Amino acid sequence: MTHDRTLASPQFPGDDGSVDPALAEAFGDDVAVLAALADARVFVPIIALLGEVPAEGDKNADMAAVLMTGADGRQALLAFSSIASMAVWDAQARPVPILGRDAARATLDEGAAAILLDLGSPTFTVVETDDVGHLAAGHRLVQSAAGPAWLA
Repeated sequence: MTHDRTLASPQFPGDDGSVDPALAEAFGDDVAVLAALADARVFVPIIALLGEVPAEGDKNADMAAVLMTGADGRQALLAFSSIASMAVWDAQARPVPILGRDAARATLDEGAAAILLDLGSPTFTVVETDDVGHLAAGHRLVQSAAGPAWLA
């Protein structure tokens, strides 16, 4: 018997885990990175957190996104531009592909203030609180006569 069922196509069909081309072109220019980030696919690392050990001795593991706390007490969500850059940070972390704007929404949902993109790599970029809010709201960063500006 033949079934004509298909699975829904993934959000990023054919994705090989390399850096999004628009983001790769923007690296080195923080304003260009912010402009490209909303529509770029990035990876948020998910790691297992061991829970309490039940009486039977089986271990529980909860999965969680990684937040880092800075010296100033603010938290930031980790995100990576590629599987390779994430593997340098932690080869055991599970890469979850999402759009940059969705990473910004996740940052706010977690109560964090910033995104650390490509921690530990030459393309390391910090996306600060105001910019996270604009990305999460779907705003676009454009160049104006006065310099870069967010458009709603």
